[in-house]
Amino acid sequence: MELIEKLRSVKEKFEKIYEQLSDPDIVNNQEKLIALSRERSDLTEVVEVFYKYEDVLKNIEGNREIVEKGGDKEICEFAEDELQELKLKKEALEEEIKIILIPKDPNDNKDVIVEIRAGTGGDEAGLFAFDLYRMYSRFAEVKGWKKEIIDVSDSGLGGIKEVIFSLSGQGVFGDLKYENGVHRVQRVPQTETNGRVHTSAATVVVMPEVEDVQIDIDPGELKIDVYRSGGAGGQNVNKVETAIRITHLPTGLVVQCQDERSQLKNKQKAMKVLRARIFDMKQKEKTDEIAAHRKSIVRSGDRSDKIRTYNFSQNRVTDHRIGFTLYNLSGIIEGDITELVEQLKMADKAEKLNGNVEVTK
Repeated sequence: MELIEKLRSVKEKFEKIYEQLSDPDIVNNQEKLIALSRERSDLTEVVEVFYKYEDVLKNIEGNREIVEKGGDKEICEFAEDELQELKLKKEALEEEIKIILIPKDPNDNKDVIVEIRAGTGGDEAGLFAFDLYRMYSRFAEVKGWKKEIIDVSDSGLGGIKEVIFSLSGQGVFGDLKYENGVHRVQRVPQTETNGRVHTSAATVVVMPEVEDVQIDIDPGELKIDVYRSGGAGGQNVNKVETAIRITHLPTGLVVQCQDERSQLKNKQKAMKVLRARIFDMKQKEKTDEIAAHRKSIVRSGDRSDKIRTYNFSQNRVTDHRIGFTLYNLSGIIEGDITELVEQLKMADKAEKLNGNVEVTK
């Protein structure tokens, strides 16, 4: 009965939101309209399953009455057979409902800032960092997300020391939040003449973008420097000070952006990254508190952990957090990471159902 009561309360909330959406005051308030529409969308799946569950319960009750009253033997046998099927359907719906009722991460539908940095391994680490950047870029293309580069630092030989970019679209953070951590590659580098396999690494950080109202940054706590852009860029480069470096004095976080020709646009991009980093820092503090006494199968991307290995000689990718291996590295490195993402989501849901830990970042 507790499950029924939960579902009824969700249904009541859904119906109330439906009424609110026809309220002229709400219709004329774009912010409230969007928020309520999203909330209704989130509840729709629960309500639809609840209707199915109610029908099954009614049919179970009806068939029980037929069996208990007796009467026509053939009808009773038919009702008994159907009753067993309905019970199985009821159990399956209850499992589905439990998963649906798992609290959603409020950040799942947010756009993200992604930072990829070359780790140990010299030039090979830079090449691997670029491979990861290309992998996420191609995955974003498949998903229909919009990508925007914020800052990039080349390492030579076609690799990168660091790249920072944003991705915007439906459910971006929900799909990429498990990518946080150290990614390890095992392969023969382009610079290796003896054919020896080297191990290199790169770190990936995925942070949800946040609005100004979520992170209150005191302008007095910012040190802003302007300087001339470097690298390709035509006549504007080295003649106009458009590049921006922002230092957040309380945390020591430093963000820079020189991708745009406009100083204002570079500042806006840099502030976007700074807000995301401060938000990420606060979220990580929460996660660390939880992790102090509870451990998760799918951890929130502790960056000191090796989360995944890409072994080129065996065409193998292994996610160490869930012990899941795919022999499709060639496809994955080209952006086909859907199965990895879904496996991580499933493991997350299973862990939440067990009630052991809160695993979202």
